[in-house]
Amino acid sequence: MPRFSVIVPAYKVQAYLHECLESVLTQSYPDLELIAVDDCSPDACGAIIDEFAARDPRVRAVHLPRNRGLGPARNAGMAEATGDYLVFLDSDDTLTPGSLQAVADRLKETGDPDVLVYDYARTFWTGETVRNQAAAQLAEEGPAPFRLTDRPGLLRLLMVAWNKAYRREFVEAEELAFPTGYYEDTPWTYPVLMSAGSIATLDRVCVHYRQRRRGGILGTVSRRHFDVFEQYDRVFAYVDKRPELARWRPLLFRRMVDHLVVVFARRDRLPRRNRAEFLRKARTYYRRYHCPAGPLPPRARLHHALVRMGLHRTYHVLRCTAALLRRAARTAVRLRRALRAGALRLHYRVQRCLPVRADRAVFAAHGVPGHGCHPGALERAFRAHAPHIRTAWVTGAGERGALPSGVRPLRPDTAAYWTALARSRYLVHNAAFDRRLVKRPGQVLVQTRRGTPLKRTGLDLRGRPGADPDPGGLLEDVDRWDYLVSPSRHATLTWERAFPGAYTVLEYGNPRADVFLRATAADMSRVRRKLGVPEDAVVILYAPTSRAYRRTPVDLHRVLRRLGPRHIVLARAPHGHDGPLAAPSDGVLDVTGHPSVEELCLASDALVTDYSSIMVDYVCLDRPVVLLTDDWETHEAVRGTYVDLRACPPGAVARGEDELIDIFASGHWRGSRSAELRSAFRRRFCPHDDGRAAERVVRHVVLGEPGSPPVVPPARRPVPPPVASRPRAPLGAVPQPASPRTVTESH
Repeated sequence: MPRFSVIVPAYKVQAYLHECLESVLTQSYPDLELIAVDDCSPDACGAIIDEFAARDPRVRAVHLPRNRGLGPARNAGMAEATGDYLVFLDSDDTLTPGSLQAVADRLKETGDPDVLVYDYARTFWTGETVRNQAAAQLAEEGPAPFRLTDRPGLLRLLMVAWNKAYRREFVEAEELAFPTGYYEDTPWTYPVLMSAGSIATLDRVCVHYRQRRRGGILGTVSRRHFDVFEQYDRVFAYVDKRPELARWRPLLFRRMVDHLVVVFARRDRLPRRNRAEFLRKARTYYRRYHCPAGPLPPRARLHHALVRMGLHRTYHVLRCTAALLRRAARTAVRLRRALRAGALRLHYRVQRCLPVRADRAVFAAHGVPGHGCHPGALERAFRAHAPHIRTAWVTGAGERGALPSGVRPLRPDTAAYWTALARSRYLVHNAAFDRRLVKRPGQVLVQTRRGTPLKRTGLDLRGRPGADPDPGGLLEDVDRWDYLVSPSRHATLTWERAFPGAYTVLEYGNPRADVFLRATAADMSRVRRKLGVPEDAVVILYAPTSRAYRRTPVDLHRVLRRLGPRHIVLARAPHGHDGPLAAPSDGVLDVTGHPSVEELCLASDALVTDYSSIMVDYVCLDRPVVLLTDDWETHEAVRGTYVDLRACPPGAVARGEDELIDIFASGHWRGSRSAELRSAFRRRFCPHDDGRAAERVVRHVVLGEPGSPPVVPPARRPVPPPVASRPRAPLGAVPQPASPRTVTESH
């Protein structure tokens, strides 16, 4: 008897069925059966189901002799189910990675309730993903399991079957089944929630609900949308048979009216000639099931009045009036924005006529939630070594708290922002500055880039998928650079080819790595306390690079279960990644929004990454790095690389999730071979990093002291002993072999 019976009915979804079935069979929780029901589909759905059944014994194919609709197809799947819990999945939707494991854990935690409700996200054909707006109803606070009377807000969720797991014995005891027709989820979901003796929730996105551009059943103009009336007949008939459910009639009545208004208002559902008839029938149902629903907000009162009186023409007039008002409001907003943009352009022109201020500097960083990256390190160096220069940081509305005291925040597209760009002598960025910037004589633009170039960049991306075919904008920005800060000879040679220009290269090291060579054990302890990480835990920072061709593949919860409770993973999603890398738990902390990646590095004992340049900064800590290169060939084909990291890695290399687990379980991640690889990698890519790279840049650019101070490479620090037994010596300290140990500063 499997734990889950996943039931997938299929009809005319051959383009999506393969992805749907794969999302079930590749779950990290394998104790399941997949019942795929071919509802006599005229396309290749039946053949696809048979192919999956032939290759995986957990798949059971059910072929119906004639097309019966979604509800009966689900019933046919339930008749074959043997699992403890039933899980329904539409054939164009997918389960998110690790979702069944999360569901199983929550079921065990809450004592196997009758129903478990979990969350979903809409995935649009444009690539956008939006989480359910009513997700707050799934908060796991308070006692669990519970009954619907304890949390009636669950009825505000989308009434669908595929966002819940149902105990099969409960479904059979209640003799629950799906009806025929459209909106078959309505007479299933309401009875399930009202009659369940125990309910629990899981605040996690477990289903990606595909929003197809065309072809969805409910998005088809048809008279079959009149089926919604019969479905509510079934709901109220169920309530009438059970007097103890009479308390739900007012809420059901209100939900019915809301649902009827939605069906009537959507232009992609009812044929135009049937709209008046639908509203007349809605009026009949309003009177048939009317029950005082308590006070209503103004918009709901209007809808109830229109349905109650069947005012089809009035509704049409009100809708047209509302559309005109919305159009007028949008026009007013566009006009206001245009006037404001014109005023700012005029302001910028005026400011460019005034003298450049030699004691002003503006800093900005792309892809950084706070004050960080190379511009952050240079800003600190400006204040330390050129205190006569006042610094400002371009920041978003919610990031001012992340700025150090004394740093002036600048909101983009404000008068202060354009004044600073027009009159500040020094402009520092790690990407392209505002394309509207007009560089003036006397201004100095310092470019830092975002990390050592391991992946192809700049003009070297030409011919790669997704690359900009017109390099004109890139070269226009390069022509404004005065200085380019480089960490190594490799970076210098690469950037001079990828970003050809007349700038001066300052090969002085990694400014953002300075903090690693100056930090102390107290700094690391402070960051760990800030993150809530135990002092004796083995902390792994997982920071993969962004991928355009797939989401990050590692199941962090499975890795932690294999490694044991002493391990904690700090999961940092790459810039542009939608959502966290894994659902937060006791062992996985989502630190994507943390304002300082440098602090995350200090708090960790090891780094796991794939092709991210964060590894180059991290080796300055002389801590273990493990690479996960399971998709190297694909990454090389799509993005292209300058360095074959498999040939010169900074540590152990895993070709898959199981190898990654073995590397940590066996201790190879901190072995002597790993230390040798890290040392060679550091000599190649970090030859100038001694903790004073930012200072050298400031002395060269601002104070006119090129090459000062000279580089003093620190001695290689030994691999630290296991976390649980090692004393917290200062970072950068070199322990001697004798006991008691003496400490000398490496820099």
